[in-house]
Amino acid sequence: MDRRFREAFDRGVDRRHGDSYKWDASMPDDVLPLWVADMDFATAPAVTEALRRRVEQGAFGYVKVPDAYYDAVVSWFDRRHGWSIARESIIYTSGVVPAISAVIKALTVPGDKVIVQTPVYNCFFSSIRNNGCELSENRLVREGDSYVMDFDDLAAKAADPRARILLLCNPANPAGRVWTREELEKVAVICRENGVTVVSDEIHCELVYEPYVYTPFGSLAEEFCAGSVICVSPSKAFNTASLQIANIVVKDEEIRRKIDRAININEVCDVNPFGVAGTIAAYNDGKEWLEALLEYLKENYETMAAYCRENFPELPICRLEGTYLVWMDCTALGTDSTVLEEELLAETHLWLNAGAMYGQEGYMRWNIACPRSRLMEALDRFRSFVRARQQRAS
Repeated sequence: MDRRFREAFDRGVDRRHGDSYKWDASMPDDVLPLWVADMDFATAPAVTEALRRRVEQGAFGYVKVPDAYYDAVVSWFDRRHGWSIARESIIYTSGVVPAISAVIKALTVPGDKVIVQTPVYNCFFSSIRNNGCELSENRLVREGDSYVMDFDDLAAKAADPRARILLLCNPANPAGRVWTREELEKVAVICRENGVTVVSDEIHCELVYEPYVYTPFGSLAEEFCAGSVICVSPSKAFNTASLQIANIVVKDEEIRRKIDRAININEVCDVNPFGVAGTIAAYNDGKEWLEALLEYLKENYETMAAYCRENFPELPICRLEGTYLVWMDCTALGTDSTVLEEELLAETHLWLNAGAMYGQEGYMRWNIACPRSRLMEALDRFRSFVRARQQRAS
C-alpha cells in the first residue's frame, strides 16, 4: 500500500462537530460511534479534487446529467466486474433507499408480499411497510462462522401467490456474505419459476476482500437475470453518502418504464451536481485509492478477529467476505441486543448497532471503517464492558 494512503487511513478524519449524523448524534463528546455505516476516512483524492473544481464554478442550479456520467458507470462495471451495462438500462436517483422504495411502489400493490433474507439492512423493513406491503421472512441460516441461504424455505415463500419481490442484499449487510454465482443462480431459478422479481441492493459491491469475488446479479446469464433490478452507488466504497446519488439498472424495458414513473411519483428523479461529479471521479480515477482502502479494512478485520479470539472467544464474529460491517454473536451475554446497545453506550460510551434492528436478536453490528487506533480503543472499551458483566455475575 502506498504510504500516503496508509497515513491518511491511520489519521482518519475528525468528524465531531462537523454536522456528522454518526458523530454528532451522540453525547457526550467521548462517545465512540461505530454504528452508522459510513467511514471515518476522507474520500479518494480524485473525488475531492473533482468536487473542488465543481465548487469553483460558483453556480449550483439544476444539473443535466452528462454523457460522461453514463460512460463512467458503464466503463467501471465492465472493467472491474465484467458486467456489461447498456446506457439505456440506467436510471439515476438520489440514493439506494429511495431507489428500493420506488421499485417496490412500481412492482407491487398494497397487500403484496416482499421477501427479505434476515438478518438484513433495516431500511428494507421500512421501505416495505411504507408501500403498504407485507414482509415475508426467508431467514439466513448460521453455518459455522458465516451464513447460507435456506433455498427450500425461499422456494416456499416465493410460491405464495402474494409474493412479488425478493429484496436481495449482495454483499449481505450485516451478515458479511458475498453470494457466489451458484447461489445467485439458485435464487434466480426459484424466483423466475414463481414470478417473483429479484431486486438486488448491491451498494457494498466494491467492498469485497480476496479471495471472495462480487458477482453482479445483472451479470448472470440472460435466463437468470431477465427482469431483475439492481441498485448500485459509489457511496459506501468512496464514503460519499451525502452526495446523494445512485443508479438503478434494469434491462427489461417495461419494468424500467414502471420504475421510472415511480421515481417521478416519489419525486426522487433529480440529483445534485456534486453527486454527478463525485461519481465520475470515483469511477474514472478512484481505483488506486479503493485498492488501498480494501487492504486497510481487511487488516482492521484481521486485527479485530485476533483480538476477539484472545479476549472474548465466547462472542465470535462472523467471517467478513464483504462490507466493513462485522457481525458479532453476543448471545452468550444473555441480554437482548437493544438493551446491550443501551448498556454499552451508558457504561463505556461505545455505540454499536443492536442486531434486533436487522431482524436477529442477540447480535451486534460493528462498523470497522475507521483508523486502527480508534478500532482498538473500541475493542478495549468492549472488553472492559464484558469483564465488568462477568464480575457482576460471579
